[in-house]
Amino acid sequence: MVRRRIIAASLLVVALGGAGSPPPTGWRDLNHNGRLDRYEDARTPIAARVEDLLKQMTLAEKAGMLLHGTLPTPGSAIGFAGKTYDADATAKLLNDRHITSFITRLVVAPSELAAQNNAVQKLAEASRLGIPATISTDPRHHFQATLGASTTGGGFSLWPDTLGFAALGDAETVRRFGNIARQEYRAVGIHMALSPQADLATEPRWPRFAATFGSDPAEVSRLAGAYVDGFQHGRTGVRPDGVAIVVKHWVGYGAEPEGFDGHNHYGRNAPLTDASFAQHIRAFDDSLAAHSAGVMPTYVIVHGPKIANQPIEPVAAGFNKQMLTGLLRGEKGYRGLIVSDWSITNDCPQACMAPDAAHPQTPASIGTPWGMETTDKTTRFAKGLNAGIDQFGGANDPVPILDAVAKGLVSEKRIDESVRRVLRLKFEQGLFDNPYVDEAAAARIVGNPQAQQQADAVQRASQILLRNDSATLPVAPDKRIWLHNVDAAAARTAGFTVVEDPAQADIALVRTSTPFETLHPHHFFGARQHEGRLDFRPEDKDVQAIARAAAHVPTIVAVEMDRPAVLTAIEPMAKAMLVTFGASDAAVLDIVTGRAVAQGHLPFSIPRSMADVEAQSPDLPDDGPAPAYKRGAGIVLKASAQ
Repeated sequence: MVRRRIIAASLLVVALGGAGSPPPTGWRDLNHNGRLDRYEDARTPIAARVEDLLKQMTLAEKAGMLLHGTLPTPGSAIGFAGKTYDADATAKLLNDRHITSFITRLVVAPSELAAQNNAVQKLAEASRLGIPATISTDPRHHFQATLGASTTGGGFSLWPDTLGFAALGDAETVRRFGNIARQEYRAVGIHMALSPQADLATEPRWPRFAATFGSDPAEVSRLAGAYVDGFQHGRTGVRPDGVAIVVKHWVGYGAEPEGFDGHNHYGRNAPLTDASFAQHIRAFDDSLAAHSAGVMPTYVIVHGPKIANQPIEPVAAGFNKQMLTGLLRGEKGYRGLIVSDWSITNDCPQACMAPDAAHPQTPASIGTPWGMETTDKTTRFAKGLNAGIDQFGGANDPVPILDAVAKGLVSEKRIDESVRRVLRLKFEQGLFDNPYVDEAAAARIVGNPQAQQQADAVQRASQILLRNDSATLPVAPDKRIWLHNVDAAAARTAGFTVVEDPAQADIALVRTSTPFETLHPHHFFGARQHEGRLDFRPEDKDVQAIARAAAHVPTIVAVEMDRPAVLTAIEPMAKAMLVTFGASDAAVLDIVTGRAVAQGHLPFSIPRSMADVEAQSPDLPDDGPAPAYKRGAGIVLKASAQ
């Protein structure tokens, strides 16, 4: 554990607004002036600590507080490479640009991550005012990983993707997960989770479907609220041992035509109606009621609905005063931090709008200033601040903010409003009093056996049994089994004899996933996202494997659904059909053998064909022709006697 600077009380001049009481034990002289300032005194009310520090800050320091940067690694300013932070680059961000909020993308062992985050805090402590760093992360506890949106690894307990929690529909399970994840994050020095997605999943082709709680606004709201409760350690705001939640993406993100994502220029528009817009808003209700510390606006430009009887301005939500100040702060009464999604103030050059094989989009050309493409950065920052943004995600240059103030586009009073919110959250989480963590404890806490045991139980329970013809499941584990996309060692551990030819088997198990296409291979995110078709086709290798097995033995098919799959082509060949949302081979085999029971129900409907997908309205939940399986479908067998 990093040793904190402790100055003996007998050598200090006490500065408590005239009070003569001795300073508290172990206080930190953050501004290095040899006396106890009110913002350094843990006994002082938070509001007074905020105001004392605000008075000591320069405009440049205030501007830096409004940026949520990235902890750089050697060779990568956006932290996508290496096993350590770049200390020199981090020090410059802290001291020269006065940035004190950062996302971490480092994936290393827990004790190493704790040590790296402690090193950042040591650098922050040495800055002029010693303002501690707030360190955030994209989701780290799930199976799905998309560069720039989520990650996996690093020893954290491994749970199903968010749709798995939606399949169970149990708020207490979500709350318990949040409580465990909270402890793991705080153990390594992470204070803020840029999650969950309270987006209503209404377009089946949308690449970010798996990170939602499904298509029912009331269920999404209820489960997202439980997520806030678990991570923040209560429903009255983040507690000192809690992780600040930034619920996203306000609002309408899941309604994009053809499922094209708003990270990309081609996915920047989302048409809705007043009625559908109300359902997307409804999905956020309980996370707001649970006092989520932050809200992140969507990238997309919402078209169609009205707010306060006025048409919505055709700019992305991060620039939209109607959506942030009017709807979120006004109608919904939200008082927390509004953090923009990443790169909304960046330019979108040709390599962003229309990249090609010769000029693919790289991180350097990522920009999402939708509706503000033709303006300069100063204007974008001013537009966002006046709309209601408190922090700009992915931004690391305060000059445009200072320029906006100098030009009279933004007042310093408006800057102070956002700085107060940023500082208050740091005080609420106890960072000014001790931002350091115990590196040895991190190794014990993160991914500990008890936490993983609970995660494994949810991996099993969240699976959905859609079909079970002729009581195919459960299967006695002394059978010969043919496998496709399943680890043979896991099957042997489960008691099966693994064979190489389905003709020699008693049963077959095939794991597959929702089909997809890479329709935009030259876009940074488009190249990594699952877009396009959802239907299985004869040329697919997994379909050929299912057909090969089904020609000889009863075949069990387990479909990993990051998006709703059209099952029409493979259903006739499957005697039993499972749906998973992040589950190990061992977890699937436990359902197959009856050692555990699939308890999930579909949190969305499954369409019959791609024609039906194309016929539906992308902004309405489970809209369109009659589905193959309705939301709520799922068979729950009696527990096995094994």
